[in-house]
Parts: sequence; structure tokens; C-alpha cells
Amino acid sequence: MRVGGKTTVVHAYLGVPFATPPVGNLRLAPPQPLQGWEGVRDATQLPPMCVQDRTITDGLLEAVGLVMDPLEASEDCLYVNVYTPAQPAKEAKLPVMVWIHGGGFIMGCASNFDGSVLAAYQNVVVVTIQYRLGMLGFFSTGDDNAPGNLGLLDQVAALEWVQKNIHSFGGDPSSVTIFGESAGGVSVSLLVLSPLSTGLFHRAIAESGTADLVGLINTDPLTTAKIVANVLNCEGTKPDQIVDCVMRMSVEDIVKFSQEHPMARFQVVYDGFFLQKAVPDLLKSHEFQKVPLMNGVNNHECGWMLPSFMAPPDWVEGMDRDSVKPIVDLLYPNHPPSMFVKKRASFVGADHGDEIVFVFGGCFYNGLLKMNGSFTEEDDELCRTMMAYWGNFARTGSPNGPGLTHWPAYGAREQYLGIGVKQQVGYQLKADRYAFITRTLPEKIQEMKQHQQRTEL
Repeated sequence: MRVGGKTTVVHAYLGVPFATPPVGNLRLAPPQPLQGWEGVRDATQLPPMCVQDRTITDGLLEAVGLVMDPLEASEDCLYVNVYTPAQPAKEAKLPVMVWIHGGGFIMGCASNFDGSVLAAYQNVVVVTIQYRLGMLGFFSTGDDNAPGNLGLLDQVAALEWVQKNIHSFGGDPSSVTIFGESAGGVSVSLLVLSPLSTGLFHRAIAESGTADLVGLINTDPLTTAKIVANVLNCEGTKPDQIVDCVMRMSVEDIVKFSQEHPMARFQVVYDGFFLQKAVPDLLKSHEFQKVPLMNGVNNHECGWMLPSFMAPPDWVEGMDRDSVKPIVDLLYPNHPPSMFVKKRASFVGADHGDEIVFVFGGCFYNGLLKMNGSFTEEDDELCRTMMAYWGNFARTGSPNGPGLTHWPAYGAREQYLGIGVKQQVGYQLKADRYAFITRTLPEKIQEMKQHQQRTEL
């Protein structure tokens, strides 16, 4: 395929399996090695996505303006898509960028992201991977019956596949960068902490996600499993009985459960295998992969997304433009990408996930994915800039290169780069908000507690 603004041809290999389908007796089992196949495999069709609630997925895609043909959902979903510049494959040894999608570990798929533009503009091999989600990916009883973290083990298996096979697509297995956003960024951060991923990647980019996220880890998975057992009317609440009950569920019942019980989240657990210690302990003891790391957040994370999907009814009642505008202009001086202008209020800046369009060069999509709305010349230039930063990092471990504003390494001065229509170096990102959360708010809470105690006396 060809991409907008480039003459480079990109080969796309879609739906390449990296593990045995986790169906039947392999449901709730770690990913098993692929047995291979005979003859020529068709790699021209997008693979099915992992089992999830399609109503949430489709609604979110529509909200962000992504246009693509609907995909089937299946337990047989452990596939990768590979995008590589057209050139002699085994002689190229190009840097490899492995994308891990987000979606709260309950939704998303590899095919929502077209790696062809990034591959063409940065001369890299892009791999987008899938992993099991929700109950099928993160159900756990906290013991050997269902240790959990299957979705993360799927990610490890995909990276192992890359190490063994990416040379056949022109990629260099000794130059692999993992990158992801939201739950994908969390996954990147967790992979940096896991001993299972040693040697599987060499650089990491975490966008809007971290392993130290509050509420990420379920420290009592058996209680969650027992709740599932009660809801499903399982025959018992012992771990082996609950697992047997889940093994017998139909895919339709699994989806129905997630729809009817959205608060019953299946989360990452400390399994003693993928995660051998608590995240804070691993960080304090420096037990992680020593690789270059690039991370960041958007300036208005979930500023539109959360109110749009979770706001109480009539929450804007009584507000008017004249009273709200000065506050909005003060707190949110930046503005959204032009293709979102008609979908969002004007004060919303870069929301959760907005950077992905630019990292993947969505301004120049010319394949199976398309974006609603139009792009301006400023959008096009930002696409080129962000692809260059990410591509440089994948090549060298530094985002810097010719024609780009210098991105300083984070250090004692707490420097960062603000990326937008113009790039600007800053210091101590959101220092006032950090001070409020870490100092002012705890002090005020303590004062209130002391006042309450005196009142009671």
C-alpha cells in the first residue's frame, strides 16, 4: 500500500498468529507456542479482535472519529499485524516498533491502528499486537487454579514471536521498541518491571499510562472471583469450582456479564510470575529493565472523555458562556486537534489518546483506517514532528534529530518538552497541581480531621 505524502510502498501482513488459539481447554491458560501451518497463509485480512463489549468499543471509535469496517470478536484472537517498508526483507534490519493498544484492559484491538504511515515516514517495521481482555485476559483466583495476568503473558508471547520472526519482515530483533497508550502505556511500564520480558525489547515509550497507577492492582482477586461465582450461580465458591464454572461459560455470557456488571473489573494481580513483587518495591529496589524510557501525558487528559461518558445528568445546568470562558481560558489555553473541533467544546485541549493520531501519522492515512473530519497544514506538520520524535527514539534511544526542538532528558531540573503546534521546553510539569495533591490537600484533610475530633470532644 501507499501512504499520503510519500512514494514509499509499505507491505502490510495482517492477522499473523503468534500463539496457539486460546480456546477450549486453553481458555484461562497461558499462551501456548504456535504449531505453524502448511502452505501459504492469507495475510490480507484484519484478524478478529479479542472478546469484548462491542457497544462500548464501537461507541468510542465513533466518538474519536475513527472510521473502519466492523470486526468480529473471537476467543481466537492472538494475532499481530506487521507493516514494513517494501525492500529486501532479510537484508534490511530496520528498527522495530511494537504497539500495545489501550482500552482499560477490557476493549481495543491491534487493527484500530494502521502502522503503514509510521513505517513509511520513519523507515521502521511497525507491529501491532493483540492480547486477551476482560474476564478472559485477567480473571484470577489468586492461586494456581487461575494465577491471572494472561493478557500480559500474551504480550510477552507476542514479543517472543517478534524476536524469532521479525527478521523475515526486514526488522532487527536487537532493536525493538515497545510503545503503547493508556492501558497500553501501563502494559509498557509493567513489561519494564517484569523479569519475563528480559531481552525482548530495548527501548520503551509509555503514553498516558504507568504501572504505579492507583487502583491498577487487585490485591484480593479471590474475592472478585467469588462475586463472579455468586452472580453466575456457580456450584461452589472454591477456586477450582469457580474456574470450572468460568470454563463452561459461553462467549455470549461472558460479554453479557461485562455489560451487566461493569464495576466487576478484572485487573492486574501480583502473581509471583509476571509480577514478582509489588510495583513500589520493584521501583525502590531498581528491579527493572535498564532501557531508555520516554513517557508523557496530554494536557487535558479525559477532559472531554470523562464528562461525555460518565458525567451526571444536567451537570452544566446554570452555566453560561460569559461566566465560564475566563476560567476555561486560564486553565486550558491549548485547543484540540482540528478534526475534533465539531465533536468537543472549544476549551478541550489534547484529551486522552489524542496524541495517537499524530504518532501514527493519521493525517496521511490512506488504507483500511480513515479519520472523520479534516486536517490542517498545522496538523500535518505535527504528524511529521511526532513521528520523527518517536522514530528517532526507536533508532537511537533519543528522540532528538535534525530540524526538531531539542527534547532534554529528564533530570534534577525536571525538564520536559511540551509538544504542540510549537514545541517548548518547560520545567516541573504541572507543579502547582502536584503541590496541591501531595501537600495542600493532605494538609487540609488533616486539619478537617483534627477539627472534627475537637468538635466531638
